[in-house]
Amino acid sequence: MIKVAMTGVFVDDVARAQAFYTDVLGFETRLHRDLGGGALFVTVGAREGAQPDLQLLLEPGDGPIAEPFRRALYEAGIPCIVFCVDDLRAEYRRLRALGVRFTHPPQQQGPVLAAVLDDSVGNLIQLTGPPAA
Repeated sequence: MIKVAMTGVFVDDVARAQAFYTDVLGFETRLHRDLGGGALFVTVGAREGAQPDLQLLLEPGDGPIAEPFRRALYEAGIPCIVFCVDDLRAEYRRLRALGVRFTHPPQQQGPVLAAVLDDSVGNLIQLTGPPAA
């Protein structure tokens, strides 16, 4: 059986991304390695044992391929990744109170409720949850 172990997100600044993804979104740091010369290898993942094998790699997004790709996604309003939550409206209120900017508030999209936020390091992220009762 093949399982997803790690996926990456290109970011403006790995240290700032680590702070946003842990302090604001609530992930935990799984790996943090200083590679020298200011380069970091950082992964984050869900807290409390949820998805213990799945990690999100925060990758420098300033390369000749990554930067135009990331910019094109952002300018087109396309999220680079989708996260799910149990109560999207509550998570939306929590994140807004922390100053997170949303480009789309929670709205019904087919079988799910979805919202899109700016991760402050160059990406749009979609949050989904079960439809409102």
